[in-house]
Amino acid sequence: MSIQSFSGTGSGDSHMLGSAETSQRLACDASRVVMRHDHEGRVVEVGARTRVIPPALRRALDHRDHGCRFPGCGLRFTQGHHLRHWAQGGPTTLSNLALLCRRHHRAVHEEGYQVARLPDGTLQFRRPNGHPLPEVPPPAAVPADPIKALHESHDAQGLRVHARTGCPSWLGEGLNVGWAIDVLHPLAVSARPARAETLTATSAGVPAPAGGSPQAPS
Repeated sequence: MSIQSFSGTGSGDSHMLGSAETSQRLACDASRVVMRHDHEGRVVEVGARTRVIPPALRRALDHRDHGCRFPGCGLRFTQGHHLRHWAQGGPTTLSNLALLCRRHHRAVHEEGYQVARLPDGTLQFRRPNGHPLPEVPPPAAVPADPIKALHESHDAQGLRVHARTGCPSWLGEGLNVGWAIDVLHPLAVSARPARAETLTATSAGVPAPAGGSPQAPS
């Protein structure tokens, strides 16, 4: 039975079988024994057990990829993936291989994600809908002494962090919705001083007129 037609139900006598995509994923980076049969199905020849990806090629693959090549992953526990599967005539060469972690290897074989090598040698991943996945920038370098670097950054910006830096200044008073709207709404910027003046006069016990401007006490 060829690997393309390898399928089953996952129960009973077929408990070791699965979809063609699953069998191709498992065979991407595995041991292989070639058996030849005659027209009646009898075994006539059994080849030696070999690795689909030889050890020397696997070391070169690890040295080149340094982990899972799926954008944003980089996990070091990986499996070798044939960009064009060997069962479909793809060669087991460095240019036709890429490292993928188990999760993303499954995504490429069984969940519709695609990966191909462009003419310039870079890999391009695509979503199941065909849209390309953007590359994720590498994480920022962590300094040898991150606490010292943080203090130096604060000093350069004039920040003084102390024990009460994170304590709020709110004392439990109710929210003045009108004042909040005046402050936050971009069209109320020009009217903000008059509003503040009204609030000051009102808090002093002077009623504001209908026009919004406070009257001086007589």
